[in-house]
Amino acid sequence: MNWPPPPDWPHADCSRQVLSRPHRWHVQETGSGPLVLMLHGAGGSTHSYRDLIPRLSGAFRVVAIDLPGQGYTQLGARHRCGLDAMADDVTALCDHEGWQPNAVIGHSAGGALALRLSSQLVSPRGQPPQVVGINAALDTFQGLAGVLFPVLARMLAAVPFTAQVFSATSGTPSRVKALIRGTGSELDSVGLDLYRRLVADRNHADATLLMMAQWELDELLQALPEITARTLLIAGARDKTVPSRVSQKAAERMPDAQFVQLENVGHLAHEEDPDTVARLILDHLGV
Repeated sequence: MNWPPPPDWPHADCSRQVLSRPHRWHVQETGSGPLVLMLHGAGGSTHSYRDLIPRLSGAFRVVAIDLPGQGYTQLGARHRCGLDAMADDVTALCDHEGWQPNAVIGHSAGGALALRLSSQLVSPRGQPPQVVGINAALDTFQGLAGVLFPVLARMLAAVPFTAQVFSATSGTPSRVKALIRGTGSELDSVGLDLYRRLVADRNHADATLLMMAQWELDELLQALPEITARTLLIAGARDKTVPSRVSQKAAERMPDAQFVQLENVGHLAHEEDPDTVARLILDHLGV
């Protein structure tokens, strides 16, 4: 996506660009109080928090970022889209900006990243930041998909023009609507159009493919019993992308984690029902 975000992009008036090597980050910041860092999932952007941000900014200084190459963050190194590299680069960004998050909120793959960051970041209290995962992607692919999907993603990411072809064929209103429904979620026309604009962008699609190709969860999953951050895992019962049992099982393996299931939402729970998700977050963070 070409900088800067257009005026009709959600919270564009809060956007700024930060150069923290190797990437040029898109950062949205608003509100005051303890700092909360928000991370979107693969293929998303800060727009996915458009309705949560105003619900949280009354009590918190909210900072939302686009992950490397996605949304309006410009990718600076194609080999740094995996979990560990991304965690290191987000940590460097936090150091660059002097951020000490009290909490890290992550959706889908952003939830895994939030847990990974909890062992690297330190809150102002000298403790790991609290974590909120929304349909956190905390499981490996099962069966044949576990063998084929990473290989396929790497192949697609390596082939010239793959992202261009994907964007051209998938960035139509009807195709995007089908993609969103495939996650178990229903969005209004505004939400669908925002995803259409993302999917239709070649650079965004390219970075998403790179993230999928480089994503490795094994070490994080093995370390779940050692993650001491106070954690809330929210899952939608209708999620067709990351079944709610994934969050439930992860919470059972962690020393200080709570699991909550929402019955009438899918993978994009925070976009479908921001009031309920915001209330759960505020309660978890003691507001």
